Amino acid sequence: MTSESTAPSARLTFIHGGDSSELTTGSSAQPKRIAVVIPSYKVTRHIMSVLARIGPEVSAIYVVDDCCPDQSGALVEKECRDPRVKVLRNPVNLGVGGAVMTGYRAAIADGCDCIVKIDGDGQMSPELLPRFVAPILAGTADYTKGNRFYHIEDVVTMPRVRLFGNAVLSFMNKMSSGYWRVFDPTNGYTAISAPLAASLPYEKISNRYFFESDMLFRVGLMQAVVEDIPMRAVYGDEQSNLKITRILPQFLKGHLRNLMKRIGYEYFLRDFSVASIELVLGCMLALFALIFGSVEWWKSVMSNTPASSGTVMLAALPLILGVQFLLSFLSYDIRARGQSVISKRLPKNPDVR
Repeated sequence: MTSESTAPSARLTFIHGGDSSELTTGSSAQPKRIAVVIPSYKVTRHIMSVLARIGPEVSAIYVVDDCCPDQSGALVEKECRDPRVKVLRNPVNLGVGGAVMTGYRAAIADGCDCIVKIDGDGQMSPELLPRFVAPILAGTADYTKGNRFYHIEDVVTMPRVRLFGNAVLSFMNKMSSGYWRVFDPTNGYTAISAPLAASLPYEKISNRYFFESDMLFRVGLMQAVVEDIPMRAVYGDEQSNLKITRILPQFLKGHLRNLMKRIGYEYFLRDFSVASIELVLGCMLALFALIFGSVEWWKSVMSNTPASSGTVMLAALPLILGVQFLLSFLSYDIRARGQSVISKRLPKNPDVR
């Protein structure tokens, strides 16, 4: 099976041999090992069909039983005959993020080059896997993720609440991660280069439903190149464990925390540029204008005396300048995200956290 990328020497060839398959790229023709990580929690009705659909281009499959009450790990061990499949078990339930990171560690230790995360509930088509790994193995991306909002015919049929919620979450994620051109941040169909995965601070990444958003924040701090992969939304008879009313406050808190960290790390600790000055001046001027303007407005209301033109200008001018500085900073921030893949510059066998 062959696919083409924009790079002239990035033709990807799937080579099937023995019990596994390897992916080679370009003129180097070096074998590339692809791993699939499947977090397993209450997916016993679907996981066997998901495993059966994973193609020969994959070298290793890690099913992570996240202390599943349905014993999904035991089910896979009993019924699956695929020699690529290995069942890992978490002694306690760590959440989707904890399960994925358990799989990451195993794949890195086994020498895999690219790691794909697929859910075990059948919502993510394993046949799309070559699309996700191609940019990474071609050297044009460090991390890829699915986007269910490329196809307009799918978007217009989605419930309005889902569309609104995803738009809000996506905007918060753009601010906190710095990936302004990435959408659908909660999409769990992802692929990552092994060097990048091995360099992540696992102990700091959220284990639960905030995992995908937190991953974008973490790879963003490393200036990794992230690429959206168009995919169709698939909904079956699976039961979601995610409750919007419960996780929304957690997401808001997490994004605000990550935004503050990102601004501090990128504009004041690791670098200090004109954009840093624009941010400081913009915030100071806007804050002064709002406070001074509010106080003078209140005085005018209480005394029933119109404010003088000088007072109005003293409030309006700093506000206008502050907004302009903040818009200039925002423009810089949108353009600043790294455009060069970092996986080639990372050590191949760092200590796995």
